[in-house]
Amino acid sequence: MNVMANTLDRGFYMYQEEFEQKALEVLRSGWYVLGREVSSFETEFAGYIGCRHCVGLASGLDALWIAFRILGIGAGDEVLVQGNTYIASVMGITMNGATPVFIEPDEYYNLDASKLEEKITDRTKAILVVHLYGQASNMGEIMKIANKYNLRVVEDCAQSHGAKFNGQMTGTFGDIGCFSFYPSKNLGAFGDAGAIVTNDDRIAEDVRVFRNYGSEKRYYNKVVGANSRLDELQAGLLRVRLKHMDQLEAQKRDICERYLRELDAEKFELPKIREGATHIWHQFVIKSDRRDALAEYLKDKGIGTIIHYPIPPHLSEAYQYLGFREGSFPITEEYAKSVLSIPLFYGMREEEQDYVIHWMNRFQE
Repeated sequence: MNVMANTLDRGFYMYQEEFEQKALEVLRSGWYVLGREVSSFETEFAGYIGCRHCVGLASGLDALWIAFRILGIGAGDEVLVQGNTYIASVMGITMNGATPVFIEPDEYYNLDASKLEEKITDRTKAILVVHLYGQASNMGEIMKIANKYNLRVVEDCAQSHGAKFNGQMTGTFGDIGCFSFYPSKNLGAFGDAGAIVTNDDRIAEDVRVFRNYGSEKRYYNKVVGANSRLDELQAGLLRVRLKHMDQLEAQKRDICERYLRELDAEKFELPKIREGATHIWHQFVIKSDRRDALAEYLKDKGIGTIIHYPIPPHLSEAYQYLGFREGSFPITEEYAKSVLSIPLFYGMREEEQDYVIHWMNRFQE
């Protein structure tokens, strides 16, 4: 048997008729940019998240860099961000000329709130919180610190659609929540797509103007903006999937609860769930001091895995100019050498789960 780390077609076939009907509806409408599907999705997703505004954008990266641009954060400013995130989080900061200040992660793979205050300077303007792998970060402590130092808070929710902390949805704690709807996400489109959510009327209006060439009215440009519009087809298809999010979330939760029960916790470090936080399982990430040997062993058994992420941003070639070296962030670097994401996807069959569990538990026998 072969079990891929992820496969996207299963999620399509689960609701094939609805997706195809919606695609034809949009194609036949003759309206493909900033129309009814986008505005309807924005309303529906804002309702799902529990905030006042959603503004559809072309990608999750656009959501990040536009968020900091709209907040006026740029050259000379510092933004606190966890070190073990995907590089897009950091790009959202540096594309505006601001400087990322890396914070070590906690045992839940999210930003360690206890390490924030020691990194705050008079140039610190914001905290970028990344709800990594689908688990909500420690937002209670993070917001206390942000309020104490009058810092902006941007949430990177690319992997946390529907995750909550103390009953409140990720994306609604700070000034702006940034979402990606890349196809592999729990709420995935069929191409690139993203959004910003906010409870601030002014921020929402500024993002709407900025995403459309800085134009509030066609050919009348208020600012130098961007072309970052969620298209009608992706918005329509996202509306279909959004209707089924409770069912889809439950399916992944069932798979991961089985992993937690049946995988040998003496052979691998299984993911922990923070008290008060929910996990929507974008990835099921284990740790092993023999990670590379485990990945090769599973590959030989036909089981796919992914490393999220093998090179931390501070050690990437792209950010050499920041001057960090190996050893600068030991916890971040240890995670990069030991984490492994095992198969998890919509439509994963019971026999595929059996196969993964069986061979993982026989590792090193």
